[in-house]
Amino acid sequence: MATTSSWRRQTGFGVLAVVAVGAASVAGQIATYPNLAPWYAGLVKPSFNPPNWIFGPVWTILYVLMAFAVWRILRLPPASPARRTALTLFFVQLVLNAAWSWMFFDANSPLLGLINIVPQLLVVVATVVAFHRLDRVAAWCLVPLAAWVAFASALNLAIWRLNG
Repeated sequence: MATTSSWRRQTGFGVLAVVAVGAASVAGQIATYPNLAPWYAGLVKPSFNPPNWIFGPVWTILYVLMAFAVWRILRLPPASPARRTALTLFFVQLVLNAAWSWMFFDANSPLLGLINIVPQLLVVVATVVAFHRLDRVAAWCLVPLAAWVAFASALNLAIWRLNG
């Protein structure tokens, strides 16, 4: 009986992780895709701007890693204040992640994107630190996200400066 209960709990947390991260991904895509052409295509971009085809595979990997990382944290004993803090930070960065697409792409505003992505990067780094205190594997799963958001911050800044 305890094994069935544990399996259901693990599965429930897995579903929560996938649904939450998947919802953020879909919310971002809804804002992004309609604005790739002509708006984004018409922007002046820096020399380090990657080709458009790279974003889909990179974000797919990052979202899978995010879901796995938060699942690992969700599985920990719920009474821990450190777990609550880590999960709060994770879900704040996830909301900022989805909101960035609406601010940058849907609003056609590199400035609004920049206003979002700087605190987003700080929250991602804080999440990595909070996860590391609880589960090193979960923390390492978010390191690529921190690196990508740092790169995206530089890219966003450059696009704003070139088009502002």
